[in-house]
Amino acid sequence: MKVRTPLSQGWTLRLNTDRDTPEGTPPRLAGTTVPAQVPGCVHTDLMAAGLLADPYLDRNESKAAWVGRADWTYASELPRREGAFERADLVFEGLDTVAAVRVAGRLLGRTRNMHRSYRFDVTDLLADGPAPLEVAFTSAYTEAEALREALGQRPNSYSEPFNYLRKMACSFGWDWGPTLVTAGVWREARVEQWSTARLAEVRPQVTVAGDGSGTVEVTVDLDRTTTGQDRPLRLVAGVGDTSSEVTVAPGAMTATVSVHTPDVALWWPRGYGEQPLYACTVVLEDAGGHALDAWERRVGFRTIELDTSQDEHGSAFTLVVNGTPVFARGVNWIPDDVFPTRVTADRYRARLTQAAEAGVDLVRVWGGGIYEDRAFYDICDELGLMVWQDFLFACAAYPEEQPLRSEIEAEARENVVRLMPHPSLVLWNGNNENLWGFADWEWEQALGGESWGEGYYLGLLPRIVAQTDPTRPYWAGSPWSGSWDHTPNDPDHGTAHSWEVWNRRDYSDYLTTVPRFVAEFGWQAPPACATLERALSERPLTAQSPGMLHHQKAEDGNGKLNRGLARHFAPPADFDTWHYLTQLNQARAVAAGVEHWRSHWPRCAGTVLWQLNDCWPVTSWAAIDGDARLKPLYFEMRRLYADRLLTVQERDGALVLAGCNQSAAAWGATVTVRRMGADGTVRAGAEVPFEAAGRSVALAALPRSVTEFGDVRGEFLVADADGLRAVHFGCPDREFAYPAASYEVRVREDGEGGAAVTVTASGLVRDLLLQADRLAPDARADRGRVTLLPGESCTWRVTGWARPTAHAAEAALFCVNGAPVRE
Repeated sequence: MKVRTPLSQGWTLRLNTDRDTPEGTPPRLAGTTVPAQVPGCVHTDLMAAGLLADPYLDRNESKAAWVGRADWTYASELPRREGAFERADLVFEGLDTVAAVRVAGRLLGRTRNMHRSYRFDVTDLLADGPAPLEVAFTSAYTEAEALREALGQRPNSYSEPFNYLRKMACSFGWDWGPTLVTAGVWREARVEQWSTARLAEVRPQVTVAGDGSGTVEVTVDLDRTTTGQDRPLRLVAGVGDTSSEVTVAPGAMTATVSVHTPDVALWWPRGYGEQPLYACTVVLEDAGGHALDAWERRVGFRTIELDTSQDEHGSAFTLVVNGTPVFARGVNWIPDDVFPTRVTADRYRARLTQAAEAGVDLVRVWGGGIYEDRAFYDICDELGLMVWQDFLFACAAYPEEQPLRSEIEAEARENVVRLMPHPSLVLWNGNNENLWGFADWEWEQALGGESWGEGYYLGLLPRIVAQTDPTRPYWAGSPWSGSWDHTPNDPDHGTAHSWEVWNRRDYSDYLTTVPRFVAEFGWQAPPACATLERALSERPLTAQSPGMLHHQKAEDGNGKLNRGLARHFAPPADFDTWHYLTQLNQARAVAAGVEHWRSHWPRCAGTVLWQLNDCWPVTSWAAIDGDARLKPLYFEMRRLYADRLLTVQERDGALVLAGCNQSAAAWGATVTVRRMGADGTVRAGAEVPFEAAGRSVALAALPRSVTEFGDVRGEFLVADADGLRAVHFGCPDREFAYPAASYEVRVREDGEGGAAVTVTASGLVRDLLLQADRLAPDARADRGRVTLLPGESCTWRVTGWARPTAHAAEAALFCVNGAPVRE
């Protein structure tokens, strides 16, 4: 059997001084060798050695810019080859990015792609004993800028040259991320020793027949030694308790074996059914039955289709799983750390579990990041989170000339094969915003006929998917209308991105269109106060303090935040109020969009929030900040993505109730609707019944007696049913005649390192929020904002709060109608 020896110990790192070192390089680094972690990267190794300040803190990012401009060498030692094996290979699952690999001084090869693996034959080099190994990294800037010079300038939404090499684009910075250009052995390095033959590639295609049976057709490519060329082999595949085998003829380099399983249990997205997974094993044996190599993954049986049929509204974009159309409740995923080797399986599980607990059923892996680790997709399989996987192109024109084209083809083929076993993977997407950029961002004029990536998105990539993974749909880009007959971001066709609202307009403009599928939309807010206080040392913090502005990467980001506030609120008097209102505005903006779009199912078939997570402490569109603290948006997403959502919407100039029911069971309810005054009195009321079938939306008209406001600045609507509440105000907060907030706070310790905080309102309290991190940095609350009517109470369960007091709780509570009048 093949033997794998990980190369994870004994690595060192040194600065290369063969060329001038970049400005800012510490002189003491010349000739200095430091311990290195593999997998890892230069930045984290320098931090561990005390040679680099944490670039996530204050404005240290700028002081670390030299690291990405320098050249570095990782060094270790390869083990002696065991004589029982015919062949020894040095394998790198990932090298970031431009590297020369040498063993015993001999150049084995050069790399220029972070997103693929590399294998080198080192059989002869290990025969005489351990051999020195060096991986010399050239700065990614050096390679990218040289290619830009050779191939010509291409349009790019950012100034950095990430589109000229195959590297995680966002390591060059983004409108939410720092510029920290990494280098290193970022995935596993190992030596593999084997004889006769090995499994070079395994491609399982999983299908489900109409009779409920399932088939896994496994195609393998083989690599043989010289003595193994003329030997017959046997390939044995197993799925669950069923297995099948074939004989591989001498000299054959590929083989296919099918395993047929009757009455398979179907894999479903969360909320639609269970997620049964079957062990799939492939064993390569010699003629005597001795195992030479083995491969194992888990697979799931399900069908996935993409409905793009024409209708009276345009053309659909609806995911259909096992014959059931799905409204996708999605989030966009960015790398969870700019240094991706720090993202462990436990961290993936924590973040994806948070997504699932918020009602998410689809995660889009965005094209400016990476093809994530296997653990990410394994966890999505288990949690029932559908994965929309972008190919790694984002916000730029990409040359189609060599050497990029061959690298992109190799990368795409390898990663399609690597990810195809996962039932959670439901869509391959060609790129992020590049087709849109060509059509609508004046790229076509700037390019002057030069290549820009169309050949990848409409030619190479769909061909690779069709050849390798034909059981899954491919879509050319996001946004993309399906053809050049319509502009790529046409909301009536295919996928759409909604960014005019955040950039230029109020979030009420979400209500003016019904896209077929909203693949990106969002609103910014700062991270939790405890996150800011950890990351920034300046005091007092203000929205315009230097550190805050450094950790705001969006163009005019704070200006957009403040203009968004001004449409709804009076100018905030202090930083704490600004912080609360910007976080509230983020939650409200997303709610306006999702409630509207979800109420238009099945015309609109999904929303994918930008974004779930952050990669460092920053003001951004994320629901979970860079220190893993939950912003108010997270709790709002949990309400918006619940199976049942009650909302007040406008149809044809009148207010209606929308009961959005994503569960399989019918939802029937009688809704209590009240028009209330700001003083808490009921001005009018009605009982409104509705019945929503499973996976449907029910609209119910509201009587005019309830919806006709006597004074829009002093009245509002409240609708309650089955523990759900919808609140509708007819004017901006700055115009509404709010009473001064009046409530009582009680705190009760629970004996488990936490407490229950109960607030009882004496009058209307709008959007009351407990910011738990103000109680203690590690404190967490179990819910977000709530609007209370006179006499109503709400309890927050808080964990991680060692010394609970009512006084501290009062200081951490915020609401729209100001500081409370103390009882």
